[in-house]
Amino acid sequence: MGTPKLPLTDAERKMLRQAKIKLGSIAAFTSDQLSISLGSSLERAAILLAYAKFQAVPSIGPSLAQNLIELGFYDLSEIKSSGESGAQLVERLERLHGVWMDPCVEDVMRLAVHHANEPGSGKQWWDFTAERKAYRKLNGYPDDRPIKAWHA
Repeated sequence: MGTPKLPLTDAERKMLRQAKIKLGSIAAFTSDQLSISLGSSLERAAILLAYAKFQAVPSIGPSLAQNLIELGFYDLSEIKSSGESGAQLVERLERLHGVWMDPCVEDVMRLAVHHANEPGSGKQWWDFTAERKAYRKLNGYPDDRPIKAWHA
């Protein structure tokens, strides 16, 4: 696992340095431990832990970690227990943002669901492109899919 990119404030960075906590080790902490080390709320600590945990999955960077958090997930186990598919996750994300997402986002959502069900898998986002294309050819997109693109 590499070093996760976390949306830390300057004060939080300072607290981590004072506690001699390296960014690469944050995913091993509990929310309680991190909250105490940062002098932050449990909610803030949980968000930072989620960023770190999601970025431990191959192909998930800070933006996609943020998307998963926006969908209400803080851990892969929560994705697994939701029973949602990668297609359902991206469709929810599109409704949340009011724009349709780059198709690669769906590939990463499919990857997240896969890793939630098969921890330690070495699969990357591109391993799900053919699956997405076949699914969308067969099922299309929801009628209420936003018409504005993410990049517009």
